[in-house]
Amino acid sequence: MNTTVHKNLVVLARVLERLERSTVPVDADQYRAVVHHLAGELALAPHDMALEALLDTFPSAAELYENLNYGHYGLCRCDAHHALNAELAARNTIAAIRARSAP
Repeated sequence: MNTTVHKNLVVLARVLERLERSTVPVDADQYRAVVHHLAGELALAPHDMALEALLDTFPSAAELYENLNYGHYGLCRCDAHHALNAELAARNTIAAIRARSAP
């Protein structure tokens, strides 16, 4: 695992979170630069438990990640395979409950 990428991700995610929560006006160029660099780091990072932990910790980074991956997953961080399996499991559960409650 490349820890440099994760260290950069943490620093950039922390900076973005501070910019997002700032009570004073933020320079637009600074904001765009942070988002640009964070987007680059997110693109290089493997989708692993470390990335998930980072995204759980920093909501602004999670929102950026979701937006960057919208074309693949929509507005969620799980891949389509997991989402499809969850939907199928829910449908099967609903069908089983309906079958049991049918006269």
